[in-house]
Amino acid sequence: MPELKIQHILTLSYLLSKGAKHNYVSITTSSLGKNIEKSQQAASKHLLELEQNQFIDRIMSGRNVSVKITPKGFSEMVKLSTTLQKSLNSFPSHVELKGTLVSGMGEGAYYMGLKGYTKQFKSKIGYVPFPGTLNVRLDQKIHQEAVKQFETLDGIKIKSFSDGKRTYGWVKCFPAKLNNSINCDMILLERTHHDNSVVELISKTCMRKTAKLKDGSKITIKIPISS
Repeated sequence: MPELKIQHILTLSYLLSKGAKHNYVSITTSSLGKNIEKSQQAASKHLLELEQNQFIDRIMSGRNVSVKITPKGFSEMVKLSTTLQKSLNSFPSHVELKGTLVSGMGEGAYYMGLKGYTKQFKSKIGYVPFPGTLNVRLDQKIHQEAVKQFETLDGIKIKSFSDGKRTYGWVKCFPAKLNNSINCDMILLERTHHDNSVVELISKTCMRKTAKLKDGSKITIKIPISS
């Protein structure tokens, strides 16, 4: 059985939207080409190939062309839709990052303990973090690139604030799991000296002690994605 090509799928999708499952619909190759973003000549070729492979029936009346999708053509589209839906419903609903534990500069303990942050952490993520952050260096390019997508995601926003002397930037929190065992949050900071090769984690407890980690320990972080 001939396989549907991408251009055939585009054409059949357009015909379905015009009601060609049950009815012969009048179309022109120029309007078809415009809607599938192909030339008139390409659109004409698509229709011919679809007819030759018995995916559509055509009735010609002068310059007018009426087209109806055959049961075979519709069946192929249903199969394609089912396959796509299954794939869309089964893709992993989390981002997995892997790296190595490294020491930070000690600033995390100070910033995570500021009252302007702790009050918001308590109300928004349900806990006041252990003073300090766990720094994980993402050694591979694929993980450094993967983490960039969180820059455009909302996360749980801890708002910036001022203590009258200086302003402290916002923090975005993303619920995560460390090494498949410890609940934590990956945080993105409005102001940070880190690039995308290092991510920071916060948790209720000291993760170094709880998970018996030390500099150089291999780390896996899983962050659920809702959509």
